[in-house]
Amino acid sequence: MSTAEIHLSVSTWRQPTPAPVSPARTALVRRVAERVLALGTGRLRVGVDGLTAAGKTSFGHELAGHLAGAGRPVLRASLDDFKRPWRDRHLYDRESGEGYYRNAYDYDAVIALLLEPAGPGGSGDVALCSIDPLTQVDHSSVRTTAAPGAITIVDGVFAFRPEIDAYWDLRVWMEVTPETSVRRGAERDRDWAGSEAEALHLHRYLPAERIYIAEADPLARADVVVDNTVFTEPRLLKW
Repeated sequence: MSTAEIHLSVSTWRQPTPAPVSPARTALVRRVAERVLALGTGRLRVGVDGLTAAGKTSFGHELAGHLAGAGRPVLRASLDDFKRPWRDRHLYDRESGEGYYRNAYDYDAVIALLLEPAGPGGSGDVALCSIDPLTQVDHSSVRTTAAPGAITIVDGVFAFRPEIDAYWDLRVWMEVTPETSVRRGAERDRDWAGSEAEALHLHRYLPAERIYIAEADPLARADVVVDNTVFTEPRLLKW
């Protein structure tokens, strides 16, 4: 079977697909891919959620590779590409943890541009990026066609909140401790946030995620939970 195409967002906020690191990780990702494929041959939407820096994007890329290898076209998107534009930040609080949780993301755009058209009854006319989080360029007019059998994989924090939870055909939660999230996130973001990176995660992202967990209970909504503490040795906690 030939490998199908993976359609990527035009966003400049993009990280590469990680190279295979261990047989254990390859086997786990393959098992999740098989579960996705078992859902049917029509269009599917997979949400990958978890704390900041839990490994959501990497897992989404890995999963996409396995699904494309099975002959299914894949669309890859991130909720980070559907945040409200910076020019509107004076209209709301996005600096505090609660403000970030309540105001940073544009869920109307997520639904209209991405999740509805990528669904089984949708038009197939999908935007994989609304506002580029780095350049602030509006890419909502850049469209990708979701073929009848396409699988759309979307990673991002707060993916299972009530506004969009009903759109997922499979929900994957990447589990790490809050301490791991802050450490990894600060290391990842130090290039652009400098010495403020750790404080950003401690005082904005982590408090936002605590509100999310308390209000939406995403772990209970998840179909699959992966302990991603050790990248080379992920473990299934819920199946």
